[in-house]
Amino acid sequence: MSQPIEQIVRRKLSDEVFDRLERLITSGELKPGDEMPSERVLMERFGVGRPAIREAMQSLANRGLVSISHGERAKVLQLTAQSIFRQVDLTAKIMLSQSSDSLEHLKSARIFFERGMAREAAPRATEKDIADLRDIIERQRASLGHAEEFISADMQFHTRIAQISGNPIFVGVSEAMLAWLKTYHTEMLIWTGKEKFTLVEHEEILERLSVHDADGAEAAVLKHLERSRALYTK
Repeated sequence: MSQPIEQIVRRKLSDEVFDRLERLITSGELKPGDEMPSERVLMERFGVGRPAIREAMQSLANRGLVSISHGERAKVLQLTAQSIFRQVDLTAKIMLSQSSDSLEHLKSARIFFERGMAREAAPRATEKDIADLRDIIERQRASLGHAEEFISADMQFHTRIAQISGNPIFVGVSEAMLAWLKTYHTEMLIWTGKEKFTLVEHEEILERLSVHDADGAEAAVLKHLERSRALYTK
């Protein structure tokens, strides 16, 4: 019986250059903040032309590994949870726009996640954490009637709870999910009359956190998000 043919695919030069540049970064030879070598140096080092270098460098930028500014050398970026999630923002928004199921799945994932964040935050919340959350609620109250500012403060409140965990990945997940959902927040027409419910519910969550009540904080978050999930529509 003959063996199936396994084709060898010729890789583009820029892909080979990308792999080598990526290794310079992942190996630590180039660190966050360092400038990438000049195009001329890289052309000589790898024996390739300028187009392959530029295409590989753009691929690095698209993956959030370097920043490219006109007239300046590319610089190696510090990778964070936030920067990693930003790389998939556009893809996530396209996925959500194409499927109502995906939007519902994201809503459910957010509720599951934020219930956990409330439980994480309750025993850890300091006086400073509580004061910060209270300030956010007051800013939100002051923005009644201004949908963009109100929603921004809403997002800050939930992300600030995630920050109490001390885990930057939790913060990155929180910011990403809220940013993706923000696209589907309804206009002020539907918000009218709902904002005061949000403020009351935020205060209930804050009260439970301030007395380190994990069960109560989780229940308050669940009540709040189950009601507000209807505000995100396609």
